[in-house]
Amino acid sequence: MARQDASDLAHSLGRQAEAVCLHYLSSGRREGRYWLVGDARNTPGRSMYVRLKDTPKGVAGKWTDAATGEHGDLLDVIRESCGLIDFKDVADEARTFLSMPPPEPEPRSHERRSPAPSGSPEAARRLIGMSQPITGTIVQAYLRERGITDLRGTGSLRFHPRCYYRPDEHSPTETWPAMIAAVTDLDSKITGAHRTWLDPRSRDKAPIDTPRRAMGDLLGNAVRFGMGGEVMAAGEGIETVLSLRQVLPDMPMLAALSAAHLAAILFPDTLRRLYIVRDNDPAGDGARDSLIERANAVGIEAIVISPALGDFNEDLRTLGIEHLRQQSRMQIAPQDVARFMALAA
Repeated sequence: MARQDASDLAHSLGRQAEAVCLHYLSSGRREGRYWLVGDARNTPGRSMYVRLKDTPKGVAGKWTDAATGEHGDLLDVIRESCGLIDFKDVADEARTFLSMPPPEPEPRSHERRSPAPSGSPEAARRLIGMSQPITGTIVQAYLRERGITDLRGTGSLRFHPRCYYRPDEHSPTETWPAMIAAVTDLDSKITGAHRTWLDPRSRDKAPIDTPRRAMGDLLGNAVRFGMGGEVMAAGEGIETVLSLRQVLPDMPMLAALSAAHLAAILFPDTLRRLYIVRDNDPAGDGARDSLIERANAVGIEAIVISPALGDFNEDLRTLGIEHLRQQSRMQIAPQDVARFMALAA
């Protein structure tokens, strides 16, 4: 979608900034010229403030989160509060709120849209576009079986009921339900996708040779949970990262999908402290060492968080969430305990 379209939508939302906040940031309240709330995901609190009127300091609809340094416009609020990924979905939601007609369709070609090259970023974007939210699906059931029940901020995950799987080029194509994860760059552009094929009977990974596969441009990019700011955690696997998020639900995190890709993640300009979510194996040790060296070279504090067992999902499933909470508390900076850690129920 054109950049001008995004700018026009943001401006239109800004003219109704208070109404937008009432609808999408209902946990907050107006104070003077600003709407105060915890964050763009509608968490209760007061650290994020949205400008409700144009002032010499800025236009209506712009917001800043004083706790994280994040900032943006009301399109970002819609994306985060609704758990959306593609800009098209964000724009459609904004138009619905503004009671605007849908955009004119692009002129149709007489030829059918050509197939995207297998494994390409375009193929990944089309797959994600054909997928649906995970609520009430086998993806949610699969994650619950792995102890992952708090799914806030998981808009990067999708569900496809019949995702193609082909063991090799000489085998017939099969279809299985799948968890689809969007891989994005620092500008939130989808560059790839990760597929985890699932067995609907066991609520576990499908009984196939390679139940996990990635496609697209992965190097430097990642599956992201939450909006990156001054503090972020990075790990290898999706389930590993989501396990740690059960006790640190407000900390932005990313899953790089492998040890090699973890070592190569790109750093946001705002990043000041990076938690390295290590897997307890030689590959995890190598990723840890490379990432510490890269982070320190650009002035980013790097802190390693290590599991007691093989990885944090194994810790969660075997040792329990309270053990995970206590181990995490001892390994993160004291100021981040108060800022990001969920209180025990």
